[in-house]
Amino acid sequence: MPSDQTGAVLIRLAVNADDFGFTRDVNDGIVEAHRSGILTSTTLMANGVAFDHAAQLARSNPTLDVGCHLTLVGGEALTGGRLPSGVPELLTALARGKLAIYEELAAQVRKIQAAGIRPTHLDTHKHTHLAPPVLRAVARIAHEFDIRWIRRPFDFSPIVNGGWAPKALRLAIGLQRLPFARVLDGLRTTDHFVGFALTGRIGVEEMEQAIRRLPEGFTELMCHPGYCRDELMAAPTRLKQSRERELEALLSPRVRRAVESRNILLAGFGSA
Repeated sequence: MPSDQTGAVLIRLAVNADDFGFTRDVNDGIVEAHRSGILTSTTLMANGVAFDHAAQLARSNPTLDVGCHLTLVGGEALTGGRLPSGVPELLTALARGKLAIYEELAAQVRKIQAAGIRPTHLDTHKHTHLAPPVLRAVARIAHEFDIRWIRRPFDFSPIVNGGWAPKALRLAIGLQRLPFARVLDGLRTTDHFVGFALTGRIGVEEMEQAIRRLPEGFTELMCHPGYCRDELMAAPTRLKQSRERELEALLSPRVRRAVESRNILLAGFGSA
């Protein structure tokens, strides 16, 4: 049972939607998943084309915990020019010293704060803070802006079978656990994380399975819900119809029953 002899909850779960601000149909799906489902938090893209719409929704839904989805890949840089189009291009720019990482990320946090939002946690689009120079900049941002929670992007278990390539990638990422912990010393991360192996594959079955396998402690479950309408269909992302499946899972009574059956406490980062 997920409680001790005193009845204290031993499993806390932050269900976080990435990409708030990406498109209006993504924004609408995230808010619906919070209002009517198990979603507790989201992270906002300061350079998203639907940023203003997302900020308005955040202000009108104060129980939705909002953090920063720090973005160094895709779209316009707030400091001028365009960001690298993909992770390989970003790594090349980092190796050549062509990107002012801290300045761009700080500008993104300031834009979110200027919209009247006090961010409670940080993560990065495409998990780019796994790259050491980005991680150092994110840690600096966390300290200077007093945002103490940073995503710990290491899946606790391979919940789905994705073949050898995803398993090899998870293994490679896992090798960074120790240096990751050293850089983030003094900051806060969840005990566990799940969602990397599930990206683009989450339905009711997968989400229920993930919830029933949660270990004791505080876990972040990353998801990407949304409505697949015209804006999303035209957007540069591979996650389109999958967002509606994830939204369905977050709204599912079956998933809600799985949460309740294990006495899991749904929590945002601001209350943790």
